[in-house]
Amino acid sequence: MDYGTTKLLHQSAVTLSALGFVLRGIASFSGAPWTRGRIAKVLPHVLDTVLLGSAVLLALTLHLNPVRTPWLMAKIVGLLLYIALGMVALRPRFELKTRVLAWALALAVLAWIATVAVLKNPWGIPAILR
Repeated sequence: MDYGTTKLLHQSAVTLSALGFVLRGIASFSGAPWTRGRIAKVLPHVLDTVLLGSAVLLALTLHLNPVRTPWLMAKIVGLLLYIALGMVALRPRFELKTRVLAWALALAVLAWIATVAVLKNPWGIPAILR
């Protein structure tokens, strides 16, 4: 797969994954039963697998080493934080206030990750403000 196709696949997976997270969060907070169904539990994993696979393929294609590429390392750290916050946000065992806060913070981290990717700067959003 060429670079352009891989990048488009990655960006599409990011968009679909983020949209899914927003929708699942809103639906989960309102108690929608579909959020506990099989598709709502499996589809995000399929999308995220495509997302991660395309990210690795892009890094390999561009010969990027996260240890030597600060903005890529920042994205990886941000991804781990996003995953942790997302787990809290979408698990009904936590209080609603805690879940909503974690969801909002996860979306903020996601926005930061996107700016890191676009700017190729580990500071992301703050780099724009300088």
